[in-house]
Amino acid sequence: MIFVTGGAGFIGSNFVLDWLTQSDEKIINLDKLTYAGNLKNLLTVAKDPRHIFIQGDIADTQLIDQILTQYQPRAIINLAAESHVDRSIHGPEDFIQTNILGTFRLLESVRTYWNNLSTATKQNFRFLHVSTDEVYGSLASNEPAFTENHRYQPNSPYSASKASSDHLVRAFHHTYGLPVLTTNCSNNYGPFQFPEKLIPLVIVNALAQKPLPLYGDGLQIRDWLFVLDHCSAIRRILETGIPGETYNIGGWNEKPNIEIVKTICTILEEIYPNVVFHNLITSVKDRPGHDRRYAINAIKIEKELSWKPAETFETGIRKTIHWYLNNQEWVADIQTGAYREWIKKNYTELR
Repeated sequence: MIFVTGGAGFIGSNFVLDWLTQSDEKIINLDKLTYAGNLKNLLTVAKDPRHIFIQGDIADTQLIDQILTQYQPRAIINLAAESHVDRSIHGPEDFIQTNILGTFRLLESVRTYWNNLSTATKQNFRFLHVSTDEVYGSLASNEPAFTENHRYQPNSPYSASKASSDHLVRAFHHTYGLPVLTTNCSNNYGPFQFPEKLIPLVIVNALAQKPLPLYGDGLQIRDWLFVLDHCSAIRRILETGIPGETYNIGGWNEKPNIEIVKTICTILEEIYPNVVFHNLITSVKDRPGHDRRYAINAIKIEKELSWKPAETFETGIRKTIHWYLNNQEWVADIQTGAYREWIKKNYTELR
């Protein structure tokens, strides 16, 4: 069986569901169930004997040791992380605790577990650490996209904490021989994404006829990756990736935020021809230290592991919009008072 951390979050729950459609292999799913972890994401596998859910923290060494001893997983996919830049600006300590200290404690438990495996099992074991392109910093408009050899230049508490965790994973490979794999992905979007991130926030607000907040001039550029493409890349890397290597995962979809918002409005106006959504676009004060451009060069994973995304942005964004339209009860359930306070705190200061 395999062991996934953070498996009730956005990418994690998509990975768990996707894994169980592709394989009969059991999956242990550990999640702390913070604001972004949602067991409703996993309702379709709630009674599936292949899915074992455990609520807990990757920093809880006793619990991790117990899980490893009891279930003897052949691989670990570490998706547990605090991941929202804005939240890291307002409260960086949670990011330090989970992304750095939590990863360290997880690695320590895994190292002990791995050292005690039989020779054959030890050789086949893998620890796959999921990270972000934000560790590389910001690109100018004319600079080439990030490769796996790009210098780390994190600019937010979030990206700095993820960069730290990446370095720890690398060190545990080079110092102790732990067979690790690291992935750095571009901006994910798709089903089950908590509506603090741009795409679900715009969809949810548009349907409620609320302002569609756009930071600054809206010309910040990101590379967009459909979440199920990300899941397929993780599976491929787990199967055939070389221990110690890093693989960048991108969607080949560089687009400015303003284009993303306008595309969502256009599609919604096709679905609801009597409603105008474009006039809801509202400029808000830019966030501190906002990186201008991210772009992933995903040639390495395509050439070495024969992986490339199946979705274009045009197909992926339509699937995402229709998922939110068809799952408005899910959206309503997560819109707690805490969520509304967060949106109010971050998006009411108009330019």
